[in-house]
Amino acid sequence: MDLNLSLVEQRIIGCLLEKQQTTPDQYPLSLNGLTNACNQKSNRDPVLDLSESEVQDGLDSLITKRLVTVDEGLSGRVNKYAHRFCNTEFGSIKVSDQQKAIICLMLVRGAQTPGELRTRSNRLADFSNVTEVESALNDLVEQDYVVKLEREPGKRESRFMHLFGDVDISELKAMNSNAQPAVATSHQSDEVAQLRLEVAELRSELAEIKSHLGL
Repeated sequence: MDLNLSLVEQRIIGCLLEKQQTTPDQYPLSLNGLTNACNQKSNRDPVLDLSESEVQDGLDSLITKRLVTVDEGLSGRVNKYAHRFCNTEFGSIKVSDQQKAIICLMLVRGAQTPGELRTRSNRLADFSNVTEVESALNDLVEQDYVVKLEREPGKRESRFMHLFGDVDISELKAMNSNAQPAVATSHQSDEVAQLRLEVAELRSELAEIKSHLGL
């Protein structure tokens, strides 16, 4: 799944998904409210410093892509913006509340581990344990909305990342079935070479012993 969303567009959609759930009384969002949400210092990675004009450009692009709607203000009221990214009659992306929370977190915070997603999702969806997060992630992977990244050295968990736009392909090396066997094969080859060397040394020592004994 690739909607070719820019970083700004990802942040806008993520913020709309987030605020729809966490502050429903203030949703849809005004341009000012959305800009503040995009530039939050907490719960955002990377932290951005977007101007209202930059956010407006992102909104205009998303409106063209039919991923955002605008309620044009009348009689001095400001325009309000709402997403139709998922779970609407206008789009094909249908996900559970848990899956929606995961996508939202990835759009505003990037790649994360199942443990991080569970910790950060408390205001968006209920997860009883990390196993539930992993189950939701696996479903998203099967739908090609999310990819599992290669586990970083020294890390206990692999991170997961959405596939809705501009992401660094070099970071999207999904762990595949060939990765671990290749490591194992290399390790086994080293062991075999060491064993052969030890056998050769033993044979040499045995030949010397036979020579001394006149055998």
